[in-house]
Amino acid sequence: MFARTKRLTLRPWWPEDAERLTQAIAHEAVATRLARMPWPYAKGDAEAFLALPRGAAEPRFAILAHEGDCPRLIGSIGLRHEDGVHELGYWLTPDAWGRGYATEAARIVIEQARHALGVRRIEASHHLDNAASRKVLTKLGFREVRREPHYSLAHRGEVDCAVLALDLDDEGDMASLPIAA
Repeated sequence: MFARTKRLTLRPWWPEDAERLTQAIAHEAVATRLARMPWPYAKGDAEAFLALPRGAAEPRFAILAHEGDCPRLIGSIGLRHEDGVHELGYWLTPDAWGRGYATEAARIVIEQARHALGVRRIEASHHLDNAASRKVLTKLGFREVRREPHYSLAHRGEVDCAVLALDLDDEGDMASLPIAA
C-alpha cells in the first residue's frame, strides 16, 4: 500500500533500500532515541530490518519527502502488533527534524489503522529526554498512560520512557487519506 500527501509519500520498504536506509538512519542522534536500533548501525543491520517478517496488520513504510526532482528517503513509520498491543514507531533522519513530517506521516498510519485495519487503540513510547517525539504524539491526540523503563540497544541498557495511548473511534475523515494500492 502507498499513501501520499502534498509533501510525503509513504511506501513499503524494498530489499534494494538497504544502502539508502543505512545512510538515512545511521546517526547516533537517531539511535539514542530508539529502543530497537543498534549502534553503530551498518548495512547488514538495514538488510536484517528489511527482511523482518510482518503481519497483515503491521504496516511498515519508508517516508519519502517530495523535495526537488527526486523523492528523498527521510525516515520510517509503522505499526507493530505484539501481545494484543498495536505500537506506533517512527524515526526521521536529523536534517528532516522540526518540519512536521513525523506528525504528517503518523496521521496517515493512524487513519489506516482506524479504517483499514479496524484497530481500536494505538500505543507509542518515547524516551523521557525526547521532547520532540512527545510533542508529535500529543499533537496526534495521544495521552500518557504510564512510565516505565525500556531496553535500548544503542544505550545497551534501560532508558526511562513514557508510554502514551490513542483510543480510536469510528470518527475520522477518510477523504483526507489519499491511498493507492
